[in-house]
Amino acid sequence: MACPICEKPTETAFRPFCSKRCADLDLAKWFNGGYAIPADAPEDAEELEIQLQQADTQKPH
Repeated sequence: MACPICEKPTETAFRPFCSKRCADLDLAKWFNGGYAIPADAPEDAEELEIQLQQADTQKPH
């Protein structure tokens, strides 16, 4: 299996990556929204926000 960042062979300790560096680069992409799927319609975001607010108010505190 090849590292998804640099295509080198993976190392067991860092699987599916070849090194800590590549694992950290992948994590940085997640933190920076590099893997986000853009929405076409702004109402999608508004609907999601409403659903999240409703779910939060229904949680027992």
